[in-house]
Amino acid sequence: MKRYILAITGTTGGVLGLRVLEELLRHGEVHLILSRASMPIIREETGFTGDKGSEIVESYLFSKESRKEVRDMRLIFHDEEDLWAPVSSGSFRTEGMFIVPCSMKTLSALSTGYADNLIIRAADVTLKEGRRLVISPRETPLSPIHLENMLKLARAGVRVVPPMPGFYSRPETVDDMVDFIAGKIIDQMGLDHDLYRRWR
Repeated sequence: MKRYILAITGTTGGVLGLRVLEELLRHGEVHLILSRASMPIIREETGFTGDKGSEIVESYLFSKESRKEVRDMRLIFHDEEDLWAPVSSGSFRTEGMFIVPCSMKTLSALSTGYADNLIIRAADVTLKEGRRLVISPRETPLSPIHLENMLKLARAGVRVVPPMPGFYSRPETVDDMVDFIAGKIIDQMGLDHDLYRRWR
């Protein structure tokens, strides 16, 4: 079974990370790291409740009828402070990693190699092992510092996919726009999906 790492950080747009998670579970095992800052934001923006990240995520997946993937343990949770987790080692093989959404703090730490938590350590390992790293930085407007950090990472091979909706698929709901962005993010790992209508 293929393995993927997904981190959700503390910025608006946690629903994008949850949608990516839901789709990744169709393709393999997912190792999920939620930053502590992400949890109150997800609760505020989605209405899903729970004191722990696992409770919030499971309430989302249950609402989407993805119970089987949780029951089958295809979803593994890791604490962002647990630097002993398997995803912190390059010897733990994965297909790659997503950070969706990616806060500017996370972007900055990654661009300087300041791996003080499991999210940055796992991303750093993904880069050093030559695996695919996809980030979706969420901020607007962007300062020169933000842009320089993104450019530095892009030059290092990171796929930078800001959450920008496309309208050629004629979205009718917010869910349609979320699916479009999640689909563009997942495209960067070369995975098949039907989240949006492709240009013909």
